[in-house]
Amino acid sequence: GPLPPDLPVIYVYSQPEDGTALSLLSDEEGGARLAVSHLAEIGCRRIAHVTGPEHFEAVLQRHRGYLAALAEAGLAHRPEHYLSGKWSEAFGRDAVAQLFDGVADGEAPDGLFCGNDQIARGACDALRERGIDVPGRVAVVGFDNWGVMTEAARPPLTSVDMNLSALGHEAGRLLVDMIGGEKIRGIRRLPCTLVVRESTRR
Repeated sequence: GPLPPDLPVIYVYSQPEDGTALSLLSDEEGGARLAVSHLAEIGCRRIAHVTGPEHFEAVLQRHRGYLAALAEAGLAHRPEHYLSGKWSEAFGRDAVAQLFDGVADGEAPDGLFCGNDQIARGACDALRERGIDVPGRVAVVGFDNWGVMTEAARPPLTSVDMNLSALGHEAGRLLVDMIGGEKIRGIRRLPCTLVVRESTRR
């Protein structure tokens, strides 16, 4: 049945339809902006975005951040440089085939912003198989900062960290305030950070 109206409720990394509770989320759009701005700063001019299925709200927010950071850096958005598919290494490899096979060097991406670390790892493998140096010719950034993937990738992967443990700490702190009688509602987004590794060290 429905929750008692005075019961403190916090949604962490999700949000209710009606917006009556407090939702704590990562700033996905901000995380994407960090990634793409970093690629632009190290000299990338044709930055592709290879990401997961569009029915995920996170995918839409990260795409918004990608477009905003391109605009901020004065870089063109090329529709053919945006690919949406599965959250998998296989899709990362397929995306590289689409972006690089039969494409002139001056048209192919020199930076890849990937929607998660699995896609990024698959992309790095496919680039290596083609003799394309990462990060020399193409710099790659992932998302999630999942140690298993970022450390096992060759080269180790620069990735956006959503700081989920900080999200948990903040949830605990706010819950104590709410138990103490504070009425807190709405959405709070906590910043992501970028962890730089060899895949973007030029």
